[in-house]
Amino acid sequence: MKGLKKKRRIQIITLAFVALAGSTALIGYAMRDGINFFRSPTQVVEAPPPETEVFRIGGLVEKGSLVRGQGETVTFRVTDTNATVPVSFTGVLPDLFAEDAGMVGTGRLVGGVFEATEILAKHDETYMPKEVVDALKEQGVYQESKDQPQG
Repeated sequence: MKGLKKKRRIQIITLAFVALAGSTALIGYAMRDGINFFRSPTQVVEAPPPETEVFRIGGLVEKGSLVRGQGETVTFRVTDTNATVPVSFTGVLPDLFAEDAGMVGTGRLVGGVFEATEILAKHDETYMPKEVVDALKEQGVYQESKDQPQG
């Protein structure tokens, strides 16, 4: 009788381990498209990601680079003052989107052009996304103002 209980206990523990490993694999598989890494324009230029990778890019919209009115697609360049990446976006830009302002976009790098599926702009005149602030600080060009909240 004792041998049967021990055998059943080992079977249950083995089954629980297999179920745990299977659920971990399913969760990892489900999350692979939900994780978007942030990259600055310098990081994108130095080590371009594969065309299949969805990631976020952020920086300042370069002055004079915003082109509207060419159909539904809007093009501009995003910069961290060290490197510049061209961006194309099909859709409606946020109301607060402007040149020389902070932005974060989600999409893929295809043929050297970042094809954005989503564009986020600053909330107000003083807000800048935390990732953009960190990237600009790494470049040594960010100057913090006292009334500037960070995201």
